[in-house]
Amino acid sequence: MEKSLIDYQTSSYMGNKPHKVLVVDDEPDILDLLDYNLSKEGYKVKTATNGRKAVEIAAKFLPDLILLDIMMPHQDGVETCRQLRENPDLFNTFIVFLTARSEEYSEIAAFDTGADDYITKPIKPRALMSRISAMFRREEKKKQKSSKITIGDLSIDRTSYMVTVDGQQISLPKKEFELLYYLAQNPDKVHSRDDLLQNIWGSDVYVLARTVDVHIRKVREKIGSQYIMTVKGVGYKFGIEE
Repeated sequence: MEKSLIDYQTSSYMGNKPHKVLVVDDEPDILDLLDYNLSKEGYKVKTATNGRKAVEIAAKFLPDLILLDIMMPHQDGVETCRQLRENPDLFNTFIVFLTARSEEYSEIAAFDTGADDYITKPIKPRALMSRISAMFRREEKKKQKSSKITIGDLSIDRTSYMVTVDGQQISLPKKEFELLYYLAQNPDKVHSRDDLLQNIWGSDVYVLARTVDVHIRKVREKIGSQYIMTVKGVGYKFGIEE
């Protein structure tokens, strides 16, 4: 497989430290290709050839991004993603599936376990590097706008990613937190699924509309159903039901 040269700069640094990327795939050619292109852009890279090893490495390496295949020996990518999301030290880590599996059920399973993006092979290195760079830029912008929202008994702290309901701390995965925070920023404003997909997952990430519904359901289960209302035929809005 030919290695593509990347002839532009990307945002590979967080402050003075390079972003760390863990690449997980059982194909040596894929690992070599991604290691080469990511390293060339200034990322600090480690690799793993199966899911079990990835979980071990991630716990010590604490990557900012994990590129994860689905079909691997010993443990598939979906189960690996689930285990990674159980580690609180990896809460802010982006997990991007990079796989040959294009079935809808595989994509839904990936997002349900906490994936931030789902990209199908074959790999286009230049496009992938651009996508990764855009992901980190969006994250930096979100951090700059960090603030705390308190409505009724619900408190949402964007700086610490902490949610409390009536004084009790609630644990939300990253995408569920961002969805709740976005809705709470504009109480009583109705957001369509397309709007939520655009602002939470980004325009360069293809996500099924059903993914929004799944995340809304999970947020409601954890904080209570009274905070997010369904506007039939339109979308969702944040507000306290009387």
